[in-house]
Amino acid sequence: MKIGPYSLPNPIALAPMAGVTDRPFRQLCRELGAGYVVTEMVTSNPRLRGTRKTTWRSNFEGEPAPLAVQIVGGDPQILAEAAVYNVELGAQIIDINMGCPAKKVCGKLGGSALLSDITLVEDILKTVVSAVDVPVTLKIRTGPDQANRNGLQVAKIAQNCGVSALAVHGRTRADRFRGSAEYETIRSICAALSIPVFANGDVTSAKQAREVLEFTGADGLMVGRGAQGNPWIFREFAHYLQTGKLLPPPGPEEIHAVIRKHLNRLHDFYGETHGVRVARKHIGWYLKGRPGTQQVLYDLMRVQTAKEQLDLIQQHFLKPTRPGPADKDQAAARGA
Repeated sequence: MKIGPYSLPNPIALAPMAGVTDRPFRQLCRELGAGYVVTEMVTSNPRLRGTRKTTWRSNFEGEPAPLAVQIVGGDPQILAEAAVYNVELGAQIIDINMGCPAKKVCGKLGGSALLSDITLVEDILKTVVSAVDVPVTLKIRTGPDQANRNGLQVAKIAQNCGVSALAVHGRTRADRFRGSAEYETIRSICAALSIPVFANGDVTSAKQAREVLEFTGADGLMVGRGAQGNPWIFREFAHYLQTGKLLPPPGPEEIHAVIRKHLNRLHDFYGETHGVRVARKHIGWYLKGRPGTQQVLYDLMRVQTAKEQLDLIQQHFLKPTRPGPADKDQAAARGA
């Protein structure tokens, strides 16, 4: 699979997720098999470029090619200027967010709210594509709501405007993350386009990954929430698609090693105080549904230092545990 001049090692991508796909997590997912990653969405508002959050989201130091940066906004010229600015910072691919359903994004006529204004969609895509000399990609949903699934129309406009690749989440803006993703719209889009398409939404197993690719005809898969606490998903998908064989799940030693590596990187990237806070949600995802985690999760959410976090994680993995009733309930909830 190629995006512009860039050949991807495999077609399994990490989806951009605000507050999740920061540089430490992107780095980890690449190491565990992701063939392509995209940054958290970066605001196009020039007044916010100096804020702490935007500074973190615009830190791409040491990342390998292709560096794909997602921008968000609703004004064509401001988005074009943001694209130029991020290319100057090192972006090799610019991704435009027309998929986020969050109220604070859609309320400012950004993200998936743009899908309700086809004229504006076309204006944005033409303006951004003409502003930069790097590939421009687009992430969308299937439409504003289930009565108006205009994803195919948007996809055709994107291709005609010179967009190099498309990612489609199989829900509408109104669906948010409720219900199940539908792949029929993605299938129609793939049949109509010649540019690469990523299918996105609810793909959580290697066998399902192959089924979705075969049904939709997509060139690749983009994994979002399925990678939270499970960065091994990328190597599992890639291996199964290549060999038809399932990899065994990671054992406790590897899980412990990866968590420690991730936490150390978060502490270094954000500084200890904020890094400890950011790490809490990732720890919750890593340990969710695993045996003997109820007490350690309670403790981990309250410690204030990096050393305390790392020590508690180590104690948990070194200590033999038996699942209690609460742990069994968690495991059942995640299908374990």
